[in-house]
Amino acid sequence: MSIDINQIHRIEVTSTNTYAKELLSAGIDFPELTLVDADFQTGGRGQQGNHWESERGKNLTFSLVCHPTFLLATNQFVLSQAIAVAIQRTLSEYTDGITVKWPNDIYWNDRKICGILIECNLMGNNIKDCIIGIGINVNQTEFKSDAPNPVSLAQILGITFNRQTILMKVCNTFAELYEGLKNSKVEELKSEYMLHLYRREGFHSYQEPNGEPFEAMIVEVEPSGHLILRRRNGIEKRYEFKEIKFIL
Repeated sequence: MSIDINQIHRIEVTSTNTYAKELLSAGIDFPELTLVDADFQTGGRGQQGNHWESERGKNLTFSLVCHPTFLLATNQFVLSQAIAVAIQRTLSEYTDGITVKWPNDIYWNDRKICGILIECNLMGNNIKDCIIGIGINVNQTEFKSDAPNPVSLAQILGITFNRQTILMKVCNTFAELYEGLKNSKVEELKSEYMLHLYRREGFHSYQEPNGEPFEAMIVEVEPSGHLILRRRNGIEKRYEFKEIKFIL
């Protein structure tokens, strides 16, 4: 059974995640899956408080609000995998080279085309609400921030895209994967996530928190979301989110 998607559209908000949180705090009764999208964010947010650059009316800035009470808090990384796979599938309909950079950035070759920010509210040992904020670079052709490697579909292919078409493809695919999680299709999701993982094969350059550069290969992404890397000398190490830097 498919999930109906409730949509709330705004011309301008501070950020769709912030707006969704305000609605939840106000006691608004959200259906099982709600899309909150905006043409422009005055204060779009990325991971670790970073700013997300998006030209007015050019890209997709939206949040998906769900209530995965069937998931333990310790298993919340599957939501990250689900939205990442949904976006990877969608963008791969338009161009090759789309991968998921751990934990959930979306890349085209070595350039970032999408960022994701996930915020969950817990209820005991389970997840009560989850707000998944997404920014996808669609039609913007010039980026002015100091972000090191942004790219858009328009830059890749040289044409303008219908943003609403892409938006609904992502949402419908996520709804399908979300329904699968309710039916315990966790391993299938993980397999697809790993199949499309950025740098999933071979040795690549990374940097420790203390600045030490090293080469390693990806061994595993644990159910908790931790990344396991193996250095050339065979030593394996486990990393938390944002603890390791990818040297591009």
